[in-house]
Amino acid sequence: MTDATRSTTAEVRTEAEVRDSVTAIVTELAPNPEQTEGAGDSRLVEDLGFHSLALLELAFTLEDEFELPPIDETTARKIVTIDAVVEHVKDILRSRGELAS
Repeated sequence: MTDATRSTTAEVRTEAEVRDSVTAIVTELAPNPEQTEGAGDSRLVEDLGFHSLALLELAFTLEDEFELPPIDETTARKIVTIDAVVEHVKDILRSRGELAS
């Protein structure tokens, strides 16, 4: 699929759908998933037990699910909670016109 095709057929999602999808992915991949229950401020490393390989798997899974560009290291270091992951994904979708207002 070309970039032109992707932009015209991209799925528009609501903020709630993005939050639910991201939270489900984080929960599925988290070494300590019980810490994700209702806690958007759960920290990926300290609370959920993500290590470097698990963080890479999370990044790749999110890239595939939302067709995101690869995340740069500077941005990745700032994303430390579930809420921060959700906001990062929403920001990209919003910039592409794929987030319902």
